[in-house]
Amino acid sequence: MKTKNAVILVLTAFIWGTAFVAQSVGMDYLGPFTFNGVRSIIGGAALLPCIAVLKMLNGKGEKEVRGGSVRDERKNLILGGIACGLLLFGASSLQQIGIQYTTAGKAGFITACYIVIVPVLGIFLKKKTGWKVWAAVIIALAGLYFLCMTEKFSVGKGDVLIFFCALVFSVHILVIDYFSPKVDGVKMSCIQFFVCGIASMPFMFLLETPRIGAMIKGWMPLLYAGVLSCGVAYTLQIIGQKNVNPAVASLILSLESCFSVLAGWVVLGEQLSVRESIGCVLMFAAIILAQLPEKKEVMAR
Repeated sequence: MKTKNAVILVLTAFIWGTAFVAQSVGMDYLGPFTFNGVRSIIGGAALLPCIAVLKMLNGKGEKEVRGGSVRDERKNLILGGIACGLLLFGASSLQQIGIQYTTAGKAGFITACYIVIVPVLGIFLKKKTGWKVWAAVIIALAGLYFLCMTEKFSVGKGDVLIFFCALVFSVHILVIDYFSPKVDGVKMSCIQFFVCGIASMPFMFLLETPRIGAMIKGWMPLLYAGVLSCGVAYTLQIIGQKNVNPAVASLILSLESCFSVLAGWVVLGEQLSVRESIGCVLMFAAIILAQLPEKKEVMAR
């Protein structure tokens, strides 16, 4: 795994972790479908100027970067964007609904269980996962437990919905793994957000009462979640995941939980308990273990 890819994925997890504050504040003004729909549209719109600038910089040679015909690339771009957008809508909606019936700690822990689901699903897709990654997954899961779980573990309605959310997020990661080497990551990310935003609209108008005044009041968290959490972070995920083992990528992305706790400590002055500190240390240890090269790779160098 290239160091550049690892850095990009760590940056993605950092943005997602710090965006939790914006998401919680935004929910004071808007319903879950309205918030998700509007921020997705903002995220897609924020990427349009980036695509235009990149097109000018790349020029005519852009079509030859990934090989294959332009028609095939366009087909993969549309299919990948629609698939990722629908999966993102499903996962984020399940998470928002499920969190109403469970605690934030349990929701965070169950959502991050995609670090186990991804390599398990990868087995059926013939994705090879070495023993170091499996060991890192177990260590990371223990770290997440210390980080997120402060109460007794019991299974309720909300927990089941959050588990399905983790399952959909796992499929989302694997779909990105399939399409990212074949298409332009920024363009696919842009399509993904517009699809997610459009999919949110029927539920937004049927189940909620979206008001322009409420959107104006919550403009700051909407802009932060839309531009940074959606536009920047999800695009970085697609670029960073290119040619990377999805199991390793999911491990790095799970650092989101660490960064959210650390952001609360640094920005909001929240106390970091011994339990949470142990969880952070275990998480970072798991990431380092997963990054260690195999003996064959060391000999090849």
